[in-house]
Amino acid sequence: MISRPAHDVRPCEAWGARIVRVGLGLLLLPLIACAPPPAAFAPPEADSALQRKAQSRFTQEAVVAAHPLAAKAGAAMLAAGGSAVDAAVAAQLVLGLVEPQSSGIGGGGFLVYWDGQRVRAYDGRETAPALADENLFLTAEGRPWPFSQAVASGASVGVPGLLSLLETAHRAHGRLPWAQLTEPARQLAEAGVPIGPRLHRLLQVDSMLRSDPAAAAHFYDEQGKPLSLGTRLRNPAYAALMQRVAELGAKALQDGPAGLQLVERVQQHKRPGRLSLQDLQGYRVLEREPTCWVWQRWRVCGPPVPASGALFVGQVLALSGPADLRTASGQHRFLEASRLAGADRDQHVGDPAFVVPPAGRWGSLLDADYLAERSTLIGERAAARVQAGQPRGSQRSWAPQPIVVEAGTTHLSVVDREGRAVSLTSSIESAFGNRMLLDGGTGLPGGYFANNQLTDFSFQPRQGGRLVANRVEGGKRPRSSMAPLLVFDRADGQLLGVLGSPGGLAIPFFLSKTLLNLQRGDSLQAAIDAPNLGHFLGQAVLEVGSGESLMALGHRTSVAPMTSGTHAIWRRPEGGWWAASDPRREGDAAGR
Repeated sequence: MISRPAHDVRPCEAWGARIVRVGLGLLLLPLIACAPPPAAFAPPEADSALQRKAQSRFTQEAVVAAHPLAAKAGAAMLAAGGSAVDAAVAAQLVLGLVEPQSSGIGGGGFLVYWDGQRVRAYDGRETAPALADENLFLTAEGRPWPFSQAVASGASVGVPGLLSLLETAHRAHGRLPWAQLTEPARQLAEAGVPIGPRLHRLLQVDSMLRSDPAAAAHFYDEQGKPLSLGTRLRNPAYAALMQRVAELGAKALQDGPAGLQLVERVQQHKRPGRLSLQDLQGYRVLEREPTCWVWQRWRVCGPPVPASGALFVGQVLALSGPADLRTASGQHRFLEASRLAGADRDQHVGDPAFVVPPAGRWGSLLDADYLAERSTLIGERAAARVQAGQPRGSQRSWAPQPIVVEAGTTHLSVVDREGRAVSLTSSIESAFGNRMLLDGGTGLPGGYFANNQLTDFSFQPRQGGRLVANRVEGGKRPRSSMAPLLVFDRADGQLLGVLGSPGGLAIPFFLSKTLLNLQRGDSLQAAIDAPNLGHFLGQAVLEVGSGESLMALGHRTSVAPMTSGTHAIWRRPEGGWWAASDPRREGDAAGR
């Protein structure tokens, strides 16, 4: 667990960067010669080969997802007369099979829906077990567990919410029978899916997955090497689970053999957790008011707290102004804006059932007067230190949260023929979650991964004698950086775009970059393809370039892969939609 304050910048005596071209040439490797060196930035998931993408044009409806088979499954539901929600359900269930490192029925997510008249936000975030408390990740001596030990433990497993989220959205907005939506995933699991480059790469680099006997048997050969690229991997357990889900919905994972197995594995782990069958059965999806704000000529909406991503993006866009990210001055403004937004997130944001928002409402962090005051803190050089602000009428009560690591995650975007839209970001947190592959009590090979979402809480409940807002508490939902977004024309209210990305703490940077580039007039694909940048662990991290211009402005810099997975749909002025997927992952678009 990294405990150094997230927004501290210390001077360097020497700088350096080693640039190594990888894949199609966008990604570089870091070399920093500073004293003292900062903790190294690690991408949210390991990078893999870049795939050049071209945006697709659709006249009626479209799905963009992190894997071509998922996009195809969603498009098939649309072609069958289904709604945007129907397509999202089918695509997400396929993603749990073909992209098991990033999401699945053992995790949770946030779904934002446009019904043609209003934006609705559904919170399917995992919850801490009722018996969890602030000491969950502390040793007997009061020290935080090492992060890798916390991930690969029973203690990290939160009550999964994804199936309940999909079921709740379908009941309200679906058209096709629920069982029909499970069929693409079931059929693919039975027939088998070739192991693609990205999954193969992640199986190679993961250091913990082989320790789980079920995962080792499913993904590796007898010598412990990943199954060969292109191997058709069947998942009989997942197929059987999809059949149960077709019949029982979310209850398929909340009790019966699947629920009992999940609880047993968590409680009997060598580092046990506190999950119970009552926790599973008591889980509820919450419909909340979305987080919306006006920026330039757009109105943007995303999920509410405990998702911090929409607040973060809103602040970064407002504080960045018309920053041109192709220039050092624009990058500097963007990075300083992100440091201010990050300080506010780490100070104020936590589950609203447990944490009172500043000034009594989360929107206070997006108020024009407050952001105008914060913008005065952005100077011509990087600030030595950044602190959280206090919206008018609020009082400082929480301690800043030490840095936490967020990773994993997937995203899909859908627009149907009636113009209704879904933006869905889901996750099991780290790549392959807590590394427990569960067969759901079927006794068959394969299955799904349990999440490690509780590591998104602050391991340290107190700092300097004050409580941290995002500390562990029983029944609490951990803070998230997920930010599925919808964009509207502020003048006439017309839906313009649907977008989101995986990337853990980097999600808001990826989306802010994309929106700034779209506002400047870039095409959808160009806005996504543009190099990523962000501020992590006290340093500016760049995807491309040496960072020398930023160093001259006082930034500590490094260069590293930043594996965004932005999947977006954008309205064409002449009618229809553009759809684009990120070249850093293997997503695709489908529709008509």
